[in-house]
Amino acid sequence: MSGIVREVIVSDGGSADETLLIADAAGAHVVSASRSRGAQLAKGAEIARGDWLLFLHANTVLEPGWEAEALAFMERTSIERPCAAAFRLGLDDFSSRARRIETFVGLRSRFFALPYGDQGLLIPARLYRKLGGFKPVARMEDVDFARRLGRSRLVHLRARAITDAARFRKENYFRRSLRSLGILFLCALRVPTPLLARLSS
Repeated sequence: MSGIVREVIVSDGGSADETLLIADAAGAHVVSASRSRGAQLAKGAEIARGDWLLFLHANTVLEPGWEAEALAFMERTSIERPCAAAFRLGLDDFSSRARRIETFVGLRSRFFALPYGDQGLLIPARLYRKLGGFKPVARMEDVDFARRLGRSRLVHLRARAITDAARFRKENYFRRSLRSLGILFLCALRVPTPLLARLSS
């Protein structure tokens, strides 16, 4: 879909590889931020000039064809009642464990309105700023923002955000699932996000 992406911003938290050279060669606008994921997302959004923001983690890519669905969502979103959208999580792992994680994350996202940051976030810039944006926290910035966004302003797209599964394999799929269940339980108890981040670290 030609023209849907007007600006690419890479918010770097001190990478030591060739990230900056590759981003610059590709024509992206590179900014420096702290190592905190929340601070990096906030820094990128701070300089963005478009009416819409699309947040993606560095290890995530959107599957082919995402543009048509994203554009349809953008065209249908009401000015009076703007909404944000998350993609379906996909892991680049062929194992059955990866498929179970994808199913769990889909249920978590739909029933608890808590999408992973790995699912990406497409949101009108005015709504993002109205909600106060991402906070400069080291962990749980996605949960923190999703809580402020709320269930009624979250749409789930069919297109997938494909994420590198290395982190899931390293942490162990089973332990990752248990940790996610714990986070849901603590969220249900309305545990404040800063405390939630410390408990889940």
